Amino acid sequence: SYVITMVDENLMDASQAALESALRSFFGSDDYYTVVTMSELLDSMTSMINILVGVLAGIAAISLVVGGIGIMNIMLVSVTERTREIGVRKSLGAKERYIMEQFVIEAAATSALGGGLGIALGYLMSAAATQAIKRLTETAITVSPSATAVLVAFGISAGIGILFGYLPAKRAARLDPIVALRYD
Repeated sequence: SYVITMVDENLMDASQAALESALRSFFGSDDYYTVVTMSELLDSMTSMINILVGVLAGIAAISLVVGGIGIMNIMLVSVTERTREIGVRKSLGAKERYIMEQFVIEAAATSALGGGLGIALGYLMSAAATQAIKRLTETAITVSPSATAVLVAFGISAGIGILFGYLPAKRAARLDPIVALRYD
């Protein structure tokens, strides 16, 4: 393995062609050598990183859907357990909109609480990673999430609660007050 360093990167293509021509004339075939430039290696690494980012984004999306389904199930159980309460509120004149708002806010709060706990866990893990890197490599590299990333994560968390809390809230708001009051 040989490493050739170029003084002028503008001549890299011509130098690579000259090197390949010299190697081809020496060996008589392209089968005995490979010439790889740093830009080709960089392109290869970039494509691998992009694939990894896509895979991780897919895993995160699946996790969000699973979490959203969990919140929806929790809210459906909450609506079922509070059917009499909903019936009393509706019989006293509560509009569907107010009942929907209550359950959507509860779902968003539940999801936002989970998002807040996740953010706190992320900060703890980044502090641990900073200490581990410092001890293992004796280099002071700080690992910390950006404020934008934290805000986006919290917003997505609350948004998942709102999105998946809508169906149970709609179900609660459409309950017939007479049937709901008779529910045991």
